[in-house]
Amino acid sequence: MPNLFSPLTIRSVELKNRIAVSPMCQYSSEDGFANDWHLVHLGSRAVGGAGLVMTEATAVSPEGRISPDDLGIWKDEHLVNLKRIAAFIEAHGAVPAMQLAHAGRKASHNRPWDGGKFIAPDSERGWETVAPSPIPFIPAEPVPLELTAEAIEKIFADFVAASRRALEAGFKVIELHAAHGYLVHEFLSPLSNHRTDHYGGSFENRIRFLLELIERVQTVWPEDYPLFVRISATDWTEGGWTADDSVALSTVLKDKGVDLIDCSTGGNVAGAKIPLSPGYQVPFAEKVKKESGILTGAVGLITTPEQANEIVESGQADLVLLAREFLRDPYFPLHAAQKLGAETPWPSQYVRAK
Repeated sequence: MPNLFSPLTIRSVELKNRIAVSPMCQYSSEDGFANDWHLVHLGSRAVGGAGLVMTEATAVSPEGRISPDDLGIWKDEHLVNLKRIAAFIEAHGAVPAMQLAHAGRKASHNRPWDGGKFIAPDSERGWETVAPSPIPFIPAEPVPLELTAEAIEKIFADFVAASRRALEAGFKVIELHAAHGYLVHEFLSPLSNHRTDHYGGSFENRIRFLLELIERVQTVWPEDYPLFVRISATDWTEGGWTADDSVALSTVLKDKGVDLIDCSTGGNVAGAKIPLSPGYQVPFAEKVKKESGILTGAVGLITTPEQANEIVESGQADLVLLAREFLRDPYFPLHAAQKLGAETPWPSQYVRAK
């Protein structure tokens, strides 16, 4: 059996293989509601054989959305459609997971195919953005509001409520989005966090927001269900967050009960020079895994069965998360199993296509 198709048990949850659907923003919601697009998008990847299927970045509040078209979980009314999706994913052999997010200073933008530009807060679809410090992501954009202590408490409460709803909806894994220049990452990086209170300055202070967020979420998230954190393992910019910072953070998170670090990179600095190549982010997952001892997920231009299997087999990561390759091929795991000689059952409805 290729290692890619060996099961992975995390707490009480077993993934049938090491292939996960990475969060992929679809920008296809109205008022945060999931719809048939999300059911088909996520459900087809479960039918396609993934071990874990994760929602796109799901906003914990309206102002936490990247765009007005983002998926959300800030009110109970969102649960009806989300329950249907989680149940379908699980019924087809995959573990349903949800990434919880707040976009911080990168909020209130048009979706990419509409230009991706900032939407002014005084327009019908825009709102005021917030951040650890009054520093915009792009200098030409408005300065975000610096978060007060009271505003931080509200964000913690929003994440707790969202975690409770994710559980009620039937999701078995949650991932806190602390990457790509969104709110939690903004606290972590010295390039975006210039605070002078206990949330800024030293490494210990800059990680405090994330640690307190995890503690709050753990009050409602069951101890026997996994908790992941996605990080950007480097800012790719001098003076920013580094791979060594990621190891130090992951060591702390392991002691705090986090189960897996989903290792991405970048997103916090406009124009950062990122050396794109196949598997370019995998070394960060390997470093974090080996130096902190926590489980890791590898992402980034992983496109072939052989490449994915080698990442797991060589011990570079415990899980591979695919995004664009799943857009190209929703049945990547089934095709990978055939190519690698793994015994993986196809859905009965599709057996004739083997």
